[in-house]
Amino acid sequence: MTNKQEKILEAALELFANEGYAATPTSRIAKKACVSEGLIFRHFENKKGLLDALMREAEVRLGKIFGPILFESDPKLVIRKTIELPFKGVDIRELGFWKLQFILKWQPEYNNPDKMKPLIDKLKAAFTELNYEEPGNEAVLLNHVIESVSTEILKGNMDQSSSFMEFLLKKYGV
Repeated sequence: MTNKQEKILEAALELFANEGYAATPTSRIAKKACVSEGLIFRHFENKKGLLDALMREAEVRLGKIFGPILFESDPKLVIRKTIELPFKGVDIRELGFWKLQFILKWQPEYNNPDKMKPLIDKLKAAFTELNYEEPGNEAVLLNHVIESVSTEILKGNMDQSSSFMEFLLKKYGV
């Protein structure tokens, strides 16, 4: 990817995350990236192409984040690593990126409920191995809790070093 393409994506990410996808014209993205609007169309075809490129990057980042959990064999560590995930701290430079991912959950064309399936399946297997009464429901519940915590951290409503993480670790005995 060229330097100009990266600048375009960075500008699009910031504007989409802060002002919304629909409210952001390509002319503003071009101005922020210090490029011509035509260059955006040449590299990404249209505004949707920009968002699609950002979504492909999200898939790569999620793979890196979930990898250590998905390859973990100890069921207690699967649960522990999942709980610790949102509390590890979001790099301030990536705040806009994650904010955009959570915003897009409400856009039908970008919401992919299967995105979390590998994590939920891994949690279900961990809860099954630990003899939980309803491992599937427990996996879905923990996933929802982690998504909620992540949202609150991104909104600035919850401290990343919150005692809530300790509460969850204690609750699940991990």
